[in-house]
Amino acid sequence: MLKGIDPVLSGELLKVLDEMGHADKLLLVDRNYPAFASGRPVIQLGEITQKRAAEAILSVFPLDTYVEHPLERMEVNDDASIVAEVQAEVLDVARANHEKPLDYLVVPRLEFYVRAAEAFAVVRTLETRPYGCFILQKGVVFD
Repeated sequence: MLKGIDPVLSGELLKVLDEMGHADKLLLVDRNYPAFASGRPVIQLGEITQKRAAEAILSVFPLDTYVEHPLERMEVNDDASIVAEVQAEVLDVARANHEKPLDYLVVPRLEFYVRAAEAFAVVRTLETRPYGCFILQKGVVFD
């Protein structure tokens, strides 16, 4: 255990987050996402919500300030206007940890899988609510 580090952030997860560079992408996915089919390292956080995982990750992981949408979410039921509760929660957490106004890019489900293939790593929770799948683009640490 480390002082000042969220206990959700395992050594394995901290190592991956640290190894990522500017513009690398991290997947945060729920239990339904085919995480192991991605061929990317998968870090399992167990039975926590996407909100809790986002709180931990974004406490050390800066979202990119050089792009309009450093946070992307999977579209719900082919309707970009639908926002699942889990998605609203993660956006609220991201906004609280980002220095600029922030909204997510809504990505159709099948396109999300294509975009996710570019990810550096996958963080998987056992979140039970569907559509808890996000792409986070890493920013620059200035201090």
